[in-house]
Amino acid sequence: MYTAGADIIFHAAGGSGNGVFAEAKERKEQNPEANIWVIGVDSDQYEEGQVGDHNVTLTSAMKRVDVAVQDIIIKSKEGNFPGGELSTYGLAEDGVSLATTGDNMSQETLDAVKDYEDKIRNGEITPPGNKTELEQFLNQ
Repeated sequence: MYTAGADIIFHAAGGSGNGVFAEAKERKEQNPEANIWVIGVDSDQYEEGQVGDHNVTLTSAMKRVDVAVQDIIIKSKEGNFPGGELSTYGLAEDGVSLATTGDNMSQETLDAVKDYEDKIRNGEITPPGNKTELEQFLNQ
């Protein structure tokens, strides 16, 4: 994908995305001025992107498992264990977030992300739930 001209790859592959980091770091070592980035997933993968004085991790889309675990523990302690139920932790529940380690995103970008987060939280925007909805959303 980098060879085809991609500047940023969001691997969305958990630990198996290490190959993207390895490739990005190798390219950055060969050409420190190259515009090569990786978006991590599940946890803050900033440390994975370190190569010399550079870091190829733009950000990471984080699943806040800690939030979900704490919520289930509290519910269980209160006698309300939700066994057999589907529990969803999205933006409204602080179940997902964006890592800002490394200061690789501009304030303008962070402000835009915050604006969209707020619009999703207050119901102004409903994120797509499947491929068809995503296509419709992107074509608006």
